[in-house]
Amino acid sequence: MFTSQTVSDAVEAVRETHAPDALVLDCATDFKTIPPEQAEELGLVVDSLDPVTYPAEWLPADAPEVLQTYASSELTIGMAGDGGVAWTRQTEPPVVFYKPRLDGSPDSFVDFLIAEALVEVGLDVPEQMLGFFGEQYIEFSAALDDRLGPVDIYQLAVACYDAYLGLQTRAVFAEWDGPLFEAWVDAGDRLAGRLEELPSAIASGKLSVPEAAELACNGIKHAGEIPAPFDALNAEVYLDHGPAYAVEWAERVAETI
Repeated sequence: MFTSQTVSDAVEAVRETHAPDALVLDCATDFKTIPPEQAEELGLVVDSLDPVTYPAEWLPADAPEVLQTYASSELTIGMAGDGGVAWTRQTEPPVVFYKPRLDGSPDSFVDFLIAEALVEVGLDVPEQMLGFFGEQYIEFSAALDDRLGPVDIYQLAVACYDAYLGLQTRAVFAEWDGPLFEAWVDAGDRLAGRLEELPSAIASGKLSVPEAAELACNGIKHAGEIPAPFDALNAEVYLDHGPAYAVEWAERVAETI
């Protein structure tokens, strides 16, 4: 299921700087969440496994099943929305996973995604949004539950956490040079047009607020121009106040949906 992935010299330099003990593993099959029986196979390539667990009280009763499973004592690695690269610190050493869906993608793009994951590992932040929101996820959900369903609320919370990460990682990316920097800039340029169209896409119903948030919050890590109401997440004050700020933002957004 898991084999060591060879990385480029540029990515190796990022690993040495941000997560020198991290493993980069190639996965034999694609996944959103690694099934428990396959997750146990990690024991063959890492020193130890330490499943993350969160109190059930942090979740509303109608939270999506995948979120309830993640909060439980069951070893759950990866979540829907992680994309072609995922990472975890539920292992010792931490692991970055390269998924088969990236096969055939440009090498520079793949290198950027792996390097990004290594930077996030080095930030010592939660690997999923529930660890970020903690008990305040109940408040975040309550602010929106008259307007959105539990899956949409979860998607919006994930986007908010991506914004929080992006505010931190983009400062690192901006200091890179060579192919990694070019890949970061190129991805941002490709997003620019879609970001400009977000307000009209929401107004016309082509995109839901959670779908638009996913694009907008992805743009934050590329230092893009973020339209309202997502521009409020593109602020240093968000780093200072974290989940409490995200809850206040959700309360304001709920009035406009």
